[in-house]
Amino acid sequence: MFEISSVAIYVADDFFQNQLTSLADGMDSKEPQRSLPKILVVDDERRIADTLGEILELAGFHVAIAYDGWEALERAARFHPDYLLSDVLMPQMNGVELAIAIRKTYPSAKILLFSGQAGISEILLDGQKQGFEFELVAKPIHPSKLIELLKAE
Repeated sequence: MFEISSVAIYVADDFFQNQLTSLADGMDSKEPQRSLPKILVVDDERRIADTLGEILELAGFHVAIAYDGWEALERAARFHPDYLLSDVLMPQMNGVELAIAIRKTYPSAKILLFSGQAGISEILLDGQKQGFEFELVAKPIHPSKLIELLKAE
């Protein structure tokens, strides 16, 4: 586990890689393979965004990474994400503002926001006042839990 600016995140290690491999090996090859969603990962902490992207790619997801809200909107225009996985607290455009913009442009995209910091309730409340509610997950989230959550949709 890394400690990054007082936010902890789990990283893929040999054990996790082995879990992913056995999960893939355990799938019945006779069943039709369901295409995993395209996920846009956004976090202004590059190490967190890059690590999440690597973990999700190892799990078979198609991933695009952005480091701020504006870059995320540009990537979304080319990538057409099925899922937005974004930090809430970011400079210039916070995660709720980004989620609202993505929801308006891609209404079927699922939104999952995450934060490791207190004090985001006002940001979420601003979104609710505009008629938008988003699922919030606390950092750190274990990779296997995140993958479960994304595959459950």
